[in-house]
Amino acid sequence: MEEHLTVGRVAELAGVSVRTLHHYDDIGLVRPSARTAVGYRAYSAGDVERLREVLGYRRLGFGLREIADLVDDPATDAVAHLRRLRGLLQEQRDRAAAMVMAIDKELEARAMGIKTTPEDQLKVFGAQLYESIGSAYPATRRTEPRIAARIWDALGDARTVLNIGAGTGSYEPPDRAVTAVEPSAVMRAQRPAGAAPCVAASAERLPFADQSFDAAMAVSTVHHWPDPVAGLREMRRVARSVVVFTYDASSTGWLQRFWLTRDYLPEFADLLVDWPSLADMTRAIGGRAEPVLIPWDCADGFFEAYWRRPEAYLDEGVRRAVSVWTRVGTQAEQRAVDSLRDDLSSGRWVERNRDLVALDAAELGLRLLVA
Repeated sequence: MEEHLTVGRVAELAGVSVRTLHHYDDIGLVRPSARTAVGYRAYSAGDVERLREVLGYRRLGFGLREIADLVDDPATDAVAHLRRLRGLLQEQRDRAAAMVMAIDKELEARAMGIKTTPEDQLKVFGAQLYESIGSAYPATRRTEPRIAARIWDALGDARTVLNIGAGTGSYEPPDRAVTAVEPSAVMRAQRPAGAAPCVAASAERLPFADQSFDAAMAVSTVHHWPDPVAGLREMRRVARSVVVFTYDASSTGWLQRFWLTRDYLPEFADLLVDWPSLADMTRAIGGRAEPVLIPWDCADGFFEAYWRRPEAYLDEGVRRAVSVWTRVGTQAEQRAVDSLRDDLSSGRWVERNRDLVALDAAELGLRLLVA
C-alpha cells in the first residue's frame, strides 16, 4: 500500500464518493491525518483501517452515530472489529440462505398447485425465518446426561451460575442459582415454565459487574458469537470460574476425523476459516481443554451426534435443528444428503466406516474448556 492515499484514490478504491469522505471528515468520523507533498489532506494507513471499519458497519445498516461509538471503543482493536464484522456478515448471509430456502419451498409448492397461506408468505421476511432453527430445537436438541455430568462436575461448588447462549435451557444445572443470557427471542420463548430468569444480551457485552457469579458456562454456542475470544474474556470478567463446551478446529487433520465433513460436506471448513484456535480460546479464559467423547446414542442432536447413526442425517427435522446445514446453503446440503443416501443404499458407507460400528463413543473434536 502507498504510504499515503489521496481522497480521490481512497474514494475510487472503496467505491464511495468523495463527497461521502468529506462528510465523514466534517463530522469527525474519519479524518485524513496525513498531507501530500503539495499540502493536500491524505489518508494514512491508520486512517484507512478506521475507514474500512466504518464502511463495513455502514454497509451492514448501522447508523453513523452507532458506528462512531463502535469504532471509538478503546477496548476493541482492529482484529476484534474484523471478527465482529465477519460475524455480522455471516448472520446476514445466514438470513439470506434461510430466505432462499423458504422461497424454494414455496416454488415447489406452487409447482404442485399448492398455494401457501398469507401467514407463510409473510414469514419469508420475518425474524422467525432466520430463527426457524430455534423452533426445531425441542424435537432433537435435548440434554445429553453424560455430557451434562461432565459440565456440572466442572462447575465445582459454584452456587451462582451464568449460562451464556442458554437457548431453551438445556444443560442448566437444576441445583444451582442460574441466570441465563440468550439473544434470540425464539429461543427465550421456548424456555420451559420455571426455567431460570433469562436476559436478552450478547456474550461480548454482558450486562453484569465484574465477578458477579461463581461460574459462567456456555454450551454449544461459542460458534454463533461474532467475536468468540471477546465473549470468552467477558465470561472470565463476570465469573470466578468458566466452563465452555465447544469445538476444536485447529488440530492437524481436524476436517478428516468425522466422516460427514470428510466425505460429504467439505464446506464445513469454510464456516471455521477464522475460528480461533483451541490455544486462543483456552488462553482467553486462562484455563485448560479436555476432550469430550460423544456417545453413540447421544440424546443431544448437535452436528456430530449421529456419527454411528448416519440415517439420521437424511431427516430434514434433524438437519434443521443444526445451524451448519443452513449456513452451508441449500446446494451443498442437498448434494451431501443425496450422496449419503446413495452410499447407505449401496453399502459404501458401511465399507468406509466399518470400524465405527464397534465403538460406544467417538472423539470428534468436542472440548470442555475449564478455568
